[in-house]
Amino acid sequence: MRRGDGEFFDTLISGQTTPAKATAALMLTVAELTQDFRNAIDFYLKECEEAGRAPTKPASGKLMLRIPPEVHGAALVAAQAAGTSLNQWAARVLAQAARQV
Repeated sequence: MRRGDGEFFDTLISGQTTPAKATAALMLTVAELTQDFRNAIDFYLKECEEAGRAPTKPASGKLMLRIPPEVHGAALVAAQAAGTSLNQWAARVLAQAARQV
């Protein structure tokens, strides 16, 4: 799934996917975009059913990791050095890593 940038202009929405190997732009009304979104969801659910797999659910925001104690300790030191909690530090580091994919 790619991140996208978009702008709202009254009842028009303009968007572009980033990063992309080719540029894809769109200009749709809110009603058109809403219908296209519903069609995409219906298509996705039908495709999942035909393939015999469960649809992907949104992430809850909770993540349990099992890591070596020395990695845990190093992460605690790094978070303290950054002046943040381990949770805030890990969220920032994971977000940076995810953007590089």
